[in-house]
Amino acid sequence: MKILLRYCLLVFFTYSVSEGFFLSEAQASTNAINSVRIWPSPSNTRVVLDLENQPQYSWFTLQNPHRLVIDLAETGKKLDLSKVANSSELVTKIRYSTPKSKDAVRIVLELDKKVKPQIFALQPTAPYGNRLVVDLPDNRPGQTNLIEQPVNKRHQDIIIAIDAGHGGEDPGSIGPTGTYEKNVVLRISKKLADLVDDEPGMRSVLIRTGDYYLTPNRRPEIAREKKADLFVSIHADAFTQPQPNGASVWVLSTGRANSELGRWLENTEQHSELLGGAAEIIQDTNNERYLTQALLDMSMDHSIATSYDVGRNILSELRAMMKLHKKSPQAASFAVLTSPDIPSILVETGFISNPRDEKNLNWSKHQHNLARSIFKGIKAHFRATPPDGTLWAKQKPKSRTHKVQRGDSLSELALRYNVSVNNLKRANNLNSDIVRIGQVLNIPQS
Repeated sequence: MKILLRYCLLVFFTYSVSEGFFLSEAQASTNAINSVRIWPSPSNTRVVLDLENQPQYSWFTLQNPHRLVIDLAETGKKLDLSKVANSSELVTKIRYSTPKSKDAVRIVLELDKKVKPQIFALQPTAPYGNRLVVDLPDNRPGQTNLIEQPVNKRHQDIIIAIDAGHGGEDPGSIGPTGTYEKNVVLRISKKLADLVDDEPGMRSVLIRTGDYYLTPNRRPEIAREKKADLFVSIHADAFTQPQPNGASVWVLSTGRANSELGRWLENTEQHSELLGGAAEIIQDTNNERYLTQALLDMSMDHSIATSYDVGRNILSELRAMMKLHKKSPQAASFAVLTSPDIPSILVETGFISNPRDEKNLNWSKHQHNLARSIFKGIKAHFRATPPDGTLWAKQKPKSRTHKVQRGDSLSELALRYNVSVNNLKRANNLNSDIVRIGQVLNIPQS
């Protein structure tokens, strides 16, 4: 009987060790830190810990000096933190400290000021695995910050907000040879910004100036703070198969627009921001909800109509240099296209999942041609309809009008006034060649 009992205990112990029921001190650390990445941006610093498995963590802050302490349970200390690349002014040092237990690890972020961190775990998303993300707000005096930069005088320049998609922790789509969408769209965005800034009467605002992440909702907020006349988000498309290719332009769908209006109506502070001078007349937006709704509806209708016109112009220019995936602007619920008051478009510059498109997107000359085509489309729109109070509006000759009579047609009127049919349609936001008797048309300059 004793022999049998000893044999059972031996079998159980062997099975338990093999299955992990009894762990040695070294084996207890089931997780591991594979790398640490620090992403400073104009408004915050993000620290990302790449982990083998999902983290079990806790944290607290200390003062004199300022520190953020993170405890990771069942995690080994193998990574050399002294070799982590760090260009953040906020995080002065990252190091280990004495852990709470032998099978844990304690990481200390030494900071140059007090902050309110946000810490959360992320599930694996290609190309990354499990991550622990630490967001540290960092608005400091004298720092280059899109929010704090002085806004250009409104009555001079047409302001174009240029948003390079993704960034930092979010690489966007990845091409067959490993090209990150976030990198190519930033280069295209910077080339577009240079073209805008070289044009008298126009000025660019780069929403993202480097390799860091901004939330989709934050991007149009920055455009609004900078009093932008147009928001252009630059992306590169992708698909599960390599065949699709070509460029496209997207605008806010009506369904998304309606839901966004509901969200905006819940925030009276944003009402005042959107309504401008009208907000001074509407003293109580809660009691005057229907009037507020009507004004926002009109603002949204104008923004969407303008977005379609700009989109058509850009596609017309892109068609001359590359294949189009969609020949007319498409409507969709992209998170960055949420501004009721700012015309907004999203330009897909090609399919990074297509080998040829990926190669072109990495080619500097192709990037420049893309930027120039987008710029020419934007410029054509604002030359025809410059915003009130801008330099271009002051320089624009007084427009001519024509009241349509029986027998008039667009082609005949274009010949009479020495303008093209396309320019005549663009000046009047016409989607077809049909005109009606009594309709008053704006005649653009020849």
